[in-house]
Amino acid sequence: MLKRNARVLTLSLLLAIAGPLPALAQAPGDAAALLRQAIELYNSGNAAEALPLAQKALPLLEQQNGPDHLDVAAAHNYLGVLQQQLGRPKEAETSYLRAMAIRQRALGTEHAQVAMSAENLAALYRASGRNEEAELLYKRALSINEKVYGPDHPALAATASNLGSIYRDTGRQRDAEPLYLRALAIHEKAFGPGHPHVAASLVTLGELYRTTGRLAEAEPMFKRAIAIDEKSRGTEYPDIANALQELAMLYWMQGRIDEVEPVFKRTLVIREKAYGPDHPAVAQTLNTMAGFYRDQGRHADSEPYFRRVLAMYEKALGTEHPGVATALNNLAVLYQEMGRPADAEPLATRALALREKAFGSNNPQLVNTMHNLAELYRTLGRNAEAEALNKRAEAIKQKTK
Repeated sequence: MLKRNARVLTLSLLLAIAGPLPALAQAPGDAAALLRQAIELYNSGNAAEALPLAQKALPLLEQQNGPDHLDVAAAHNYLGVLQQQLGRPKEAETSYLRAMAIRQRALGTEHAQVAMSAENLAALYRASGRNEEAELLYKRALSINEKVYGPDHPALAATASNLGSIYRDTGRQRDAEPLYLRALAIHEKAFGPGHPHVAASLVTLGELYRTTGRLAEAEPMFKRAIAIDEKSRGTEYPDIANALQELAMLYWMQGRIDEVEPVFKRTLVIREKAYGPDHPAVAQTLNTMAGFYRDQGRHADSEPYFRRVLAMYEKALGTEHPGVATALNNLAVLYQEMGRPADAEPLATRALALREKAFGSNNPQLVNTMHNLAELYRTLGRNAEAEALNKRAEAIKQKTK
């Protein structure tokens, strides 16, 4: 059986634009107008249309202010956000590194804007499977922010939580928990126990408990988060859907099957009403619901959801984005389970090609996709191709140990 993709692909914007663009009032009118238009397009989900506008604004800023001006750094940073969103990690890395270099020269190595650059670059590395590099950058950002703001400032909460997520992703849950608890404590101290920021921290901590089998501890986290958001923002506030989806997955793990689907459906209704039917957050919920139906053997219910998710990902991110590979892999797994390996194989082949193009031919993110495709080859009687692909996957694993 193909390995199921345990990751839930979050297709909400990969990064918020990290902070304002400094001193843009001093930028030439054309550059400022281009960037404002690009930001509007980005915020409406049109990163592909935003990118050429930002690229056009950058040389105008360099001509006006010189290549080492902070406006230029902000523009490079913004380009990195767009490039990452569009599945162009190598270009995004270059943009983030240029932004960081300018900020370090202009502001010194211990400035909050340098920490912001470090976090953006760390998020890119994490998404690309470069966890060791991401960890070092998150630690650097946390150290800078502690010096700039002090240990209890709200700015530290997100950094601590992001570092915790690196530890969680790499199996170091014991290291992740104190960072999540710290983020929660910072938010409670800064905003009070009933603030939506507290709810968000509760969901993150609850997810750690859920994924490590501490289900009895996770459930009250999610329910408290839901209660906070409902009281402070109303029953249809979009962020409630984050806690609801986690609660549904908790019920799924507990075997409380009759309770799962109603919670998922409420999540879907909230997100569709808040964002529209084609938003990445809607795709995330549909993807998780499809996985639930597949797990229950309800393949007829699962297939249209997975197909819809694939279409949404391609529309939102473009057909060449590595994120599309997750949707392709999920549909391939379903077809294999349904006894349709001939339909599954081209999907798995395309998924591998997308990830290789984005991350290179020796990235650990390729391993599971390779094993999945190798199993399909075996099912189709293509044993030599299966053996060669498995050997290649094992070689990558050995190199990255």
